[in-house]
Amino acid sequence: MTYDPVSANPLHGNPLQTRADVEKGLRDLFAPLLPYFSAGGARVRLDGAGAHFDRAAADLEGFARPLWGLTPLAAGGGTFEHWELYRQGLANGTDPDHPEYWGEVNATDQRMVELAAIGFTLKLLPHLVWDPLPQKAKDNLAAYLVHARRFDYADNNWKFFRILVDLGLDQCGVEFDRSLTEKYLDELDGFYLGDGWYRDGNVRRIDHYIPFAMHFYGLIYARLARPDDPRVAIYKERASQFATDIEHWFDEDGGALAFGRSLTYRFACGGFWGALAFADLEALPWGRIKGHFLRHLRWWSRLPIANRDGVLSIGYGFPDLFMSESYNSAGSPYWALKAFLPLALPEDHPFWTAEEEPAEFDAEPVPLRHPGMVMMHTSGNVVALSCGQQNWQMRHGAEKYAKFVYSSRYGFSVEADERSYDQGAFDGALALSDDRRHYRVRETNESARIAGDRLHAVWKPWSDVTVETWLLPASPWHIRLHRITTPRPLHATEGGFAIARADMNADRYIDEPGRGAAISASDVSAILDLSAGDKREGRAFRALPNTNLIVSKTIVPQLRGEVPAGTTLLATASMALPAGAAAEAALAAPPALPDLAELEALFAREGVDVSAILVPERF
Repeated sequence: MTYDPVSANPLHGNPLQTRADVEKGLRDLFAPLLPYFSAGGARVRLDGAGAHFDRAAADLEGFARPLWGLTPLAAGGGTFEHWELYRQGLANGTDPDHPEYWGEVNATDQRMVELAAIGFTLKLLPHLVWDPLPQKAKDNLAAYLVHARRFDYADNNWKFFRILVDLGLDQCGVEFDRSLTEKYLDELDGFYLGDGWYRDGNVRRIDHYIPFAMHFYGLIYARLARPDDPRVAIYKERASQFATDIEHWFDEDGGALAFGRSLTYRFACGGFWGALAFADLEALPWGRIKGHFLRHLRWWSRLPIANRDGVLSIGYGFPDLFMSESYNSAGSPYWALKAFLPLALPEDHPFWTAEEEPAEFDAEPVPLRHPGMVMMHTSGNVVALSCGQQNWQMRHGAEKYAKFVYSSRYGFSVEADERSYDQGAFDGALALSDDRRHYRVRETNESARIAGDRLHAVWKPWSDVTVETWLLPASPWHIRLHRITTPRPLHATEGGFAIARADMNADRYIDEPGRGAAISASDVSAILDLSAGDKREGRAFRALPNTNLIVSKTIVPQLRGEVPAGTTLLATASMALPAGAAAEAALAAPPALPDLAELEALFAREGVDVSAILVPERF
């Protein structure tokens, strides 16, 4: 029988319906790591690939990240046979004279990230990881943490890492400068936008770090801080507001919107739902929170996300270094274990006793001004129309933040060759070329506005070329209008949604003027030219392998054509649905070309800046 890579996923076959199922999932995820602990217990090295930080920090990452799941397990009364291994690791990793010493922190350092999990563990489980240590080991561990927290952390969600370390130090009776704690708590408030939303630092990014970092750590703080701390109520109120928006980043099957960086953390995206439970915050009915949480884990249980030995891979829907960031080491994916925070709760907590409720989304678009998105729920999918975000600092930043549309079911693609315009996937994007070899896509916006459930942006692929883009929901379709002003002729390629490609060319393709479509056994994706006059050529493009986040081989319907010098208006409709009657009906009823003058008048009356763009970030 042919090997099925899904079978290596430790969650595969787990029904993930009860607390016992979730606990089993955590244990099955941790078990493949045991052979890779070093002799002294302080390092976990999983493969030979590198990250931008040194190997010792990567080994610490492999050691510490499982604690995000193991600590709640023990706090909730679960047994774990390897706390002695972790005690050895803590002692040896912080001993400057031991060969497995993690190395000293003397500046902003990846070690600061990983020490947060240790602080969390010290706070919840001092009887397991602090009290049994010999005094020398206690002194070394305390000195290591106190020294590391003195230095500046990255100016984003990292500031919470000092807070978590401080919670642990306080629990263990270690003295430290508490003014630094208050300083960072105040500075974190500076990232708050309102309505429950933060930005992740003073950048044009409002991504999954808001639920799985800013709110996740805030809710941990709300549970573990002194009850009279005023931030407890503030963090809970913000999370309550946020929950009613962020649930629209999840589809009815549990898939999360594929958007932004650090997606190799996978089911950490569901950590927010578990953090609500941990903080005993019924921001939505418990059954609805539980439904989002469990469906998300089940969604991941069906994908080939692990290597043959059961170790989680770098990637998203499958092992894939193309999509990774320079800070991803082999231990990075284990931030996914943040999802297991509700194991700290007893079986009789209302989160666990509630009846799981379905998502019950409707087809009405949901505008979200802060991230600059309009959400659309379709069968087994959530789509985000998007304007206003950017990421110049990281690999594939344009693909991860600046496409026009993102999806939970169909993910997005990263480009494999910036010097091969004709081989670009360009799903959810418009690529322009002036030499048919190199290309430009939207990387940033000069302006980004929202009016009702419509978005508008101005962007400049070159200093002398200006594009205005309008995005409109027309469920299950969406419409894109691009007014391009250029002093020279260009060539344009615009992509729809990428769907999985079958072996042996078993899919059906439509390549014709004005329309490109791909029809598979499971999905239908189409892109139509609504422009007046001559139509662009449609094609169902077989994208380069391993460029999409969810499946390794895809087809992307595209429209391609010339853009003359002067001003040109391109109008596009795109949709993707599971194969079946609904998809056939959608193909037969495409949306009409909207009236541009009416759109301009709408934005003149009602348009407001999206929050994401309201910082002066420049390259």
